Amino acid sequence: MKTTSTSPDIEILFEDNHLLVVNKPSGVLSQEDHTGNPDILNLCKLYLKNEYDKPGKAFLGLLHRLDRPVSGVMVLAKTSKAASRISDQIRNRSVKKKYLAVVEGSPPPNAFLTHHLKKNTSSNRVDIAKPDERSAKEAKLMFQTVASENKLSLLQITLITGRAHQIRVQLAAEGYPIWGDKKYGKAASNGIALHAYSFQLEHPTLKKEMIFTARPQDSYPWNQFEISGHS
Repeated sequence: MKTTSTSPDIEILFEDNHLLVVNKPSGVLSQEDHTGNPDILNLCKLYLKNEYDKPGKAFLGLLHRLDRPVSGVMVLAKTSKAASRISDQIRNRSVKKKYLAVVEGSPPPNAFLTHHLKKNTSSNRVDIAKPDERSAKEAKLMFQTVASENKLSLLQITLITGRAHQIRVQLAAEGYPIWGDKKYGKAASNGIALHAYSFQLEHPTLKKEMIFTARPQDSYPWNQFEISGHS
């Protein structure tokens, strides 16, 4: 397994001249903020600088983000051309992102959820809003319940829109909050059981479909389920 050899260390899932794909650990920021804590973008820039002995700052484009407590696949662009082309795919919703989540409650076998969400920047919370409310944005996802064990259920989620905190808010609103989500759920923990499992895109220069996947940590509550085989 190749890693960035940084602190914290980040697993590298794929790399070529255009893309750097990593498995973000839970608790690490996607992008730097006021806390000054380590973040994926700067850690990966440091890796590129050290790995290829690059003078000055290495270019690396942040194409999407994962919430700090969320783990999983993150795709970064090593060239401006790749950044532009993949950003277009994200805007056009031609990329496919799948997540795994362990939730409390009793979710149905499958569902298609549509809500309108509104972000409160002062509290960094996202709330369910009325469709005609100012700044409310439509959020859509679908999921299937893969397994249930010990009052917990494993969901495979396909995002249709990409709103802040979307999965966390929508599942909590339906009565099955993500395990460990103190912001939208019932219990507090050191992390939440939400993992970006796969990211499918068209390679910016090869023009072929590529799917990058990463398994969640082998720790509770993930270890209550058989994870392999979901794609």
